[in-house]
Amino acid sequence: MSISKIDQKLATNLTFNTNSKLKSIGIGDCNWTGGFWADKFKTAEEIMVPYMGDLLCGDVGHALNNFKIAAGLKEGEHKGMFWHDGDFYKFIEAKTYIYAYTKNASILSEIDEYISIISQAQEDDGYLQTQIQLRKDADRYENRKYHEMYNTGHLLISACIHHNVTGQNNFLNIAIKHADLLHTIFKPETKHFGRFGFNQTQIMGLVELYRTVGDAKYLRLAEKFINNRGKYEVKHDSTTIGYPIGDMVQERTPLRESKEAVGHAVLALYYYAGAADVYSETGEQALLNALDLLWDNVTQKKMYVTGAVGQAHYGASANLDMIEEGFIDAYMMPNMTAYNETCANLCNAMFSYRMFGIHGESKYMDIIELVLYNSGLSGISVEGKEYFYANPLRMINNTRDYEAHENVTETPNREPYLECFCCPPNLVRTISKVSGWAYSVSDNGVSVNLYGSNHLKTNLSDGTIVRLTQETDYPWNGRIKITVQECKTESFEIAFRIPGWAKSATLQVNGEPTSIQLTPGTFARINRVWKMGDVVLLDIPMEINLVEGHPRIEEVRNQIAIKRGPVVYCIESPDLPKNTEVLNVYFNCNTELKEEFRPEFLGGVSVVKGEILIRKDKAEGMYQTVTKPQWEVYKTQFVPYFAWSNRGQAEMTVFMPVVWE
Repeated sequence: MSISKIDQKLATNLTFNTNSKLKSIGIGDCNWTGGFWADKFKTAEEIMVPYMGDLLCGDVGHALNNFKIAAGLKEGEHKGMFWHDGDFYKFIEAKTYIYAYTKNASILSEIDEYISIISQAQEDDGYLQTQIQLRKDADRYENRKYHEMYNTGHLLISACIHHNVTGQNNFLNIAIKHADLLHTIFKPETKHFGRFGFNQTQIMGLVELYRTVGDAKYLRLAEKFINNRGKYEVKHDSTTIGYPIGDMVQERTPLRESKEAVGHAVLALYYYAGAADVYSETGEQALLNALDLLWDNVTQKKMYVTGAVGQAHYGASANLDMIEEGFIDAYMMPNMTAYNETCANLCNAMFSYRMFGIHGESKYMDIIELVLYNSGLSGISVEGKEYFYANPLRMINNTRDYEAHENVTETPNREPYLECFCCPPNLVRTISKVSGWAYSVSDNGVSVNLYGSNHLKTNLSDGTIVRLTQETDYPWNGRIKITVQECKTESFEIAFRIPGWAKSATLQVNGEPTSIQLTPGTFARINRVWKMGDVVLLDIPMEINLVEGHPRIEEVRNQIAIKRGPVVYCIESPDLPKNTEVLNVYFNCNTELKEEFRPEFLGGVSVVKGEILIRKDKAEGMYQTVTKPQWEVYKTQFVPYFAWSNRGQAEMTVFMPVVWE
């Protein structure tokens, strides 16, 4: 569908999107009541968000100070990255989710204080970018390196979420004023601004604003930013000085012709997620065809076993464009030098969530679950106060100069503050809102997407109320009990996701087995007249599996990883003999692996216990003559990957070479 038909679409499709098979539940409709995600949400409420507020509202993060200075409330200069405004908007979004689920009035009061300061910082015509407003050597939309579009997108998203949760317009009015200026500047066809929108959160933000206020001009502008990519000659000009061009920022190939994910992983996935939002409103098949190909390319050829993406800190595209923090060739998956920025991993889930809504297929939610339990959650400590920016699959001490990279984004330990602070609020807002991904509404029913103890009260597509209670110790135990607490008298469908790794699940209704075939990687759908008190028991055995990579992934040939349910495991040096390097750890495939839940260990996790082989004869040079290895048998435990580096500086590896004996 072309943009000329957007206004026509508005009249019929603003409230329930016919281009998506599933609709998100409302913010606050699902509340965790116990178990894994309830614990994480409580940590977010009590530690993650308050600690982050101390950073960003004080002199360490300086983000709120930037707004105060721009508002004339404080003297000083801009500090932080050019995209630091966006970090603060993501923090406000996280805080808004906490308010939505707790209704803590003091939180809302604090948010209103932030909004008041932001409002005073905004210029009369709507412009709001403190990194430009407080500088004497930069002008508006002069150079893409200042990340104005990135900040804009997070402003619009956060303001819309705030309005959705509170019903207030104080933040939304700031967003509308700013978006109107953006429309005035970027809607006309000008070569100077044609290549500008490279870090494209503004696409998601504009679609969200369109959905919130119903003005189609925001949707038109969102689509124009998509249409501009690949439209202009790729060369350095006044807007690109000091920043890479070409495939790095996805500007060589129009989106509708794209078949391969290229460039900076975060930029790419924000772009694809925004395009998916536009498709969901316009229904343009060419967009969806491209997004399907791109999703397959990311998840089937460029994604780690943990759901992480963005293989390299530095690299080059097929067009020899410089790549940073991004996608490189298919199946090129280094372990030790893997970059896997936390934001990129979360964006992988964000893109998949949109594709899940569009198609309604279980495979998209499998990726989301994989990220949430592994490469997303690894970005923050169990305590909730330290952060990883990069998430490699192997860490070896003293193999990299961690001070060599600007902003110290690659570190052997999580850090209490990252100067490049984009990842921490991105992760914390995700943890704070993830209950909203647990269920979706279909044409005549509800789908159960993620498992965890919770209570759901939401409206079906016909407006009737459904209330469900879920009880489970997932992901440590696969027994899931769902009880119908309230529902309509007519038949409707409840769909249960059977994860792709679940090979022997069983499903009962009121104690009776169902005749439904439970195929891994699909939804088991039950359409019936439900009544209050009906109980569904889904049992997904949490088997311990050994995982190997595609034969073309040279870095993991003859190596295995351990996975139990959705959780990927690793071996960490605190669980090895003193002074043992993880490069000398081998896995004996004949060993018996057993699960053990340890409630007081690393916040309460299941470990996998087993036997490894430690090679005692060490290589002295780059190459040496092969001799029969000398082995030490050692009994140990493997810990969830997300929980590594919580016991001091450590070496770690996910993949281990295999010894068949």
